[in-house]
Amino acid sequence: MFKKEMSSSPKQKLKSSVQRSLRAALLATYPLLTPHIDEILPKKAALASMKLPDRNTLYVLDTVPLFFQHDTTDIIPHLRLVHRFPQAFPTIRIDRGAIRFGGRCRRGAAKTLEEGKELDQHVDAEGRWSRELLKGEPVVVMAEGKEEACAVGILVASTDEVKAKGKGPVIEEAHFLGDGMWNLTTD
Repeated sequence: MFKKEMSSSPKQKLKSSVQRSLRAALLATYPLLTPHIDEILPKKAALASMKLPDRNTLYVLDTVPLFFQHDTTDIIPHLRLVHRFPQAFPTIRIDRGAIRFGGRCRRGAAKTLEEGKELDQHVDAEGRWSRELLKGEPVVVMAEGKEEACAVGILVASTDEVKAKGKGPVIEEAHFLGDGMWNLTTD
């Protein structure tokens, strides 16, 4: 999605009411950010937005990119935020050979999470998320053998479906290391 280099657009400061609603949406989508939210979005912070190509908006705190949104879809974290708080986002791990071609999820047992237990989510010792993820859910992609996340986007199929197929596309609307959004200057 952000394969090409992008030029920075002017930042627009967001009203405090918009900042509060974005903060609430961020916590609703990523409940594991709750202990870190004041560090990510301090209450008196000057959050700004930048328009990007293809109806995307990047949200920036000072010069730090935090998350982006396509139209009115879910808020998706910028990889720089994911690298700061890697345990706070739903994760899939792909095989090393899948990095270039779209990927396969590693097989393994995961379960659904009971309502009200959102803060009990985690990555296990083998890199599997503690519950099955649903189609349309924002997800971070970890590559086999790598320490840092390599991409973030929206699942095109549930993790159950991806495991059953064993191959094929995993995410869309992806932001990945080295893409135009990663290299965008936000001064």
